[in-house]
Amino acid sequence: MSFTMNLLYRGEGENARSFAHEALSSGLVAKIRELPGNLGYAYYEPLEDRGAVLLIDSWESQEALDAYHASPLMGEIAALRAKYGLTVTARRYIEVAGEKKDERFLSTR
Repeated sequence: MSFTMNLLYRGEGENARSFAHEALSSGLVAKIRELPGNLGYAYYEPLEDRGAVLLIDSWESQEALDAYHASPLMGEIAALRAKYGLTVTARRYIEVAGEKKDERFLSTR
């Protein structure tokens, strides 16, 4: 069962943003995106929380995420997070198969 994680990184000043830029520019994010089972991995800046960066990543299965967590890449992300003195909170979202009640609110253009 696939799922999506929202991880909110927070730190002093521009630290969360600097963390995300370094993760991207170093090639670390590209390596994570290439892992088996990764369906998406992208950083966003919340408009109402300027000291934060939101990571949205999706995985095919818990096993795929566990393999990432056990990999050296996770260690690199953790070290980078520590370098910038960030805290992180996480939420998991699981798609409900066949749910269509909200489709009328979506634009199809």
